[in-house]
Amino acid sequence: METLTWITLAIIVLVLLAWYLTYSAARLDRLHAKVEGAAAALDAQLVRRAESALELATSGLLDPASSLLLVDAASQSLDRTVSHDEGHFLRFESFAGRESAESDLTGALNAALSDQSVADLKMRGAGIAEELLERVSAAGLRVQLARRFYNQAVTEVQRVRRKRVVRIFRLAGYAEMPETVEFDDELTLTSSGG
Repeated sequence: METLTWITLAIIVLVLLAWYLTYSAARLDRLHAKVEGAAAALDAQLVRRAESALELATSGLLDPASSLLLVDAASQSLDRTVSHDEGHFLRFESFAGRESAESDLTGALNAALSDQSVADLKMRGAGIAEELLERVSAAGLRVQLARRFYNQAVTEVQRVRRKRVVRIFRLAGYAEMPETVEFDDELTLTSSGG
């Protein structure tokens, strides 16, 4: 009778372990999917910001030097958009070479949209300038939010993947470890209420 108790106990422990491993693997898979979704959202917001910067640069409202600077930075940003793999999944390292281009675009926007140039813009093309500035400001804010959500999702995946049980049983499989995205996305126009 004692042997039967030990066998039953062993089976219960194995079933609980199998359930826990299955649950952990499914949770990790959901977290990876969340990171992929957040990466797609961040990519879309970066494209939207670059397009709004291009629209402002080609509006004719900025001086030629600022327009050229903005067109160059926005074009660099658009050239580095994230590509999808055959399986339509984003690769986590896809933002690695893009961080400097996005910081450059932020710098170009901040340089082109100083307090004085914003005032000049509003005087030159009242209605359209206001609309373009609002679009750039809104796109900048959405980039900040999308990057924050992406980095939070990545941090959660990294935390779960550091757990001993995930490493021992290789629950992440061959999935790449995602990395946070760090670049300057603080628009002075956003904080000044453009």
